[in-house]
Amino acid sequence: MDVGEVVARSVTLLAATSSGAAGTLRDLLENLGPHALRLVTGTEPQLQRPAGEPVVYGPDEPIHDVAGAVVLLTGGRSDPAEIAGRIRQSAAARASAVVVKAWGKDLGLAAAAARESGIALLCTPDEMAWRHLDAFVTAASAARVAIAEDAGSTGDLFGLANAIAASLGGPVTIEEIDGRILAYSNLPDQEIDEIRRLAILGRRTPERPSNAAEYQAVITSQGPVLFESAHPEYADRLAVAVRAGHQVLGVIFVLVDRPKLVDDADRALVDAARSVALHLLRAKDSISPERERRSEALRGLLASSLDPASAAAALSVPAGVSFVLAMVRPAGASRLRATDAARVADLITLHGEYWHPESATVLEAGDVVLLLPVLDPPADQRGEGRLAARLRRLGTDLVTAARRSAKVDLVIGFGAVVDDLATVPDSRRLTARVVDTLLDPRADVPSDGVATLHDVRSQVVLACLRSGAPIDDDVLRLPAVRAVLEHDAGQGTDYARTLLAYLGSAGSITATAEALNIHDNTARYRVRRLTEMFGVALDAGDETLVTWLQLRNALRGPRG
Repeated sequence: MDVGEVVARSVTLLAATSSGAAGTLRDLLENLGPHALRLVTGTEPQLQRPAGEPVVYGPDEPIHDVAGAVVLLTGGRSDPAEIAGRIRQSAAARASAVVVKAWGKDLGLAAAAARESGIALLCTPDEMAWRHLDAFVTAASAARVAIAEDAGSTGDLFGLANAIAASLGGPVTIEEIDGRILAYSNLPDQEIDEIRRLAILGRRTPERPSNAAEYQAVITSQGPVLFESAHPEYADRLAVAVRAGHQVLGVIFVLVDRPKLVDDADRALVDAARSVALHLLRAKDSISPERERRSEALRGLLASSLDPASAAAALSVPAGVSFVLAMVRPAGASRLRATDAARVADLITLHGEYWHPESATVLEAGDVVLLLPVLDPPADQRGEGRLAARLRRLGTDLVTAARRSAKVDLVIGFGAVVDDLATVPDSRRLTARVVDTLLDPRADVPSDGVATLHDVRSQVVLACLRSGAPIDDDVLRLPAVRAVLEHDAGQGTDYARTLLAYLGSAGSITATAEALNIHDNTARYRVRRLTEMFGVALDAGDETLVTWLQLRNALRGPRG
């Protein structure tokens, strides 16, 4: 079977599922293969029935209406006649198929009961955990994600694994970085070794001393890595990391010599990793009701249609947590194109959850808005700087990922830390000003398209002054100005008036001393301490101007 055939089959299966019908039992068997499921008995019409969601029943549980479901019958060590009765009950409840384990016994009685009842009977290996089979059947029946970056066709992850295996010439697994198996290929002309068989049965790569080193080698490499086996019964493996920007989503492993891979396997594996990355991003977004709940909570907060208490409950964050809003906008347009919006939202969601699992993302008014919990809000100017540095790293990773995998240039602005969800709408407006500043060709802003309010606070203040917009002194006050005012209030010092006089006199020590009626040396000492203690910038252009304006408003004193 060539790659075109495999992809065509995957697309056909998705077309059925996305239109409201599930894939067939035949599709399920072909996708999972005999390492997970094999057919005991079933006619072709029975195998063309839809394979619905799996449902698990124990020996004594009554089987109710399960129309179209795949029934997993546990407790197979019991009497064969009892199992036969459970198969008849499943058929009467309108199940599509029944799955049992043989436990070394002959399944003749069970098969006869299935044939009499008109239902397909499937068997899973004794070693397969029922919870793993449940997850495999669910994934093979319902996964819906993109196969290729430039194609409109989509397919399930198992079908994509088969497509990759066909193009490379060797059996494939798609795994999370902790070794959990997400999907595996199942092509009849490709053999697997014992390690791969145990991985499929246990849904996780079996523990080996070399596991940690191998996964680390793949994650830190920019290309495929070959692992040669020292055991004659184990295959060599070629692996590559699946990435979205700097974030590692998973790993693809392919067995090298069962049969020998194609000549350009390295290049084909890198191409496959790009398709799997998009697939995993879409799957991560589409199967999480918790994520959707958080998104709706953020949407309600932004529109002021959801009260803060309800939003806090929906966001599932502990009391006392602070938040930062981020806003993402394309660098060269007023809003994201419809074709880019979903892909960019996927990337932003992924990076947000890398920051904190309970982050929330929403596409709102042409922008993508991200709410980030902050577990350790900054207590002072130094803490604010550290938080800003972390946010910039997050933003830089996101911009890089969008440029590489979505071919979109973005700007990202981060707003102020807020302690009350009720202030989120106001924070959105302030965050929008950070983004507007990034897009203003007149502004002196970072060239990488990423900025926090900490980085561009002076430019935002001046933009507010130009537009006549209100200025929130508490939020927009420069950290150095805030620190000086707080020190004077707590210690009874006079640094704020000294700084105001010094800036108002264009940096003249003599004029500063005369305005404050102090000695020149005292004035000189205070100015030096302003830079040492509070980090006041005395020749920083816009920041120096805003420092003077804010001190002037705070002190209400005469200029100079």
